[in-house]
Amino acid sequence: MYLTEFLTVALIHLLAVASPGPDFAVVVRESVTHGRRAGTWTALGVGCAIFLHVGYSLLGIGLIVSQSIVLFNALKWLAAAYLLYIGFKALRAQPAKPAVDDLHKEAGARTARGAFTSGFVTNGLNPKATLFFLSLFTVVINPHTPLAIQAGYGVYLAAATALWFCLVAMLFSQQRVRAGFARMGHWFDRTMGAVLIAIGVKLAFTEMH
Repeated sequence: MYLTEFLTVALIHLLAVASPGPDFAVVVRESVTHGRRAGTWTALGVGCAIFLHVGYSLLGIGLIVSQSIVLFNALKWLAAAYLLYIGFKALRAQPAKPAVDDLHKEAGARTARGAFTSGFVTNGLNPKATLFFLSLFTVVINPHTPLAIQAGYGVYLAAATALWFCLVAMLFSQQRVRAGFARMGHWFDRTMGAVLIAIGVKLAFTEMH
C-alpha cells in the first residue's frame, strides 16, 4: 500500500523538480558565476527548504496559508521581491575579461553561507512550492498514512531535491561549460537577471486557486 503511494509521490516530485523554475535558475547562476562549491551549497539550500514545506504541511499550517488570501499574498510578494532583487542585481553586472582565470578568482568570493541562503530563501518563499506540498500531503498522500511514514516521504523529497540540483550544479560548473558562458561575459549575468525578474513578475501575479 505504502509502496504504491511512495512511488506516486516520487513520480510527481520528479516531474515537478525537473521543470525549470526559480530554484533551477538560481542554482545555474550560482554554479556558472561562482563555481561548483557555490552551486552545490545553493542546491543544498534548496533541498533543506523542502523540510520547511514538509513541516508546515504535516502541521496543517499550509492549509491555513492556502485558505488565507492575505497570508498567501504576503508570501507571494516576499518571494517575488527577493527574485526581483537578485535579478536586478544581476542586470547591473559590468563587463569583465571572459577568462577562465577570472572565473576561478570569482569562485572564491562566494561564501558557502551566502550560496546556501540563496537557495533556501528562493525555495522557501516560493508560494507555488507551498501549494505543491499542500496538495501532495492532502490529496496524493492518504491522511491516514502514519505520521512517521509521511515524515519519511518528506526526508526523501528533501534528499531527492538536493541531489537533483547538486547534479545541475555539477553540470553547469564544469570548466568547459563555465568557460563557454564566460565568453558571454556580463551578458550571461544580465540574461539570468532578466530570467529571474521574469519569474519574479510571474510569481507576483500568481493567483490562489
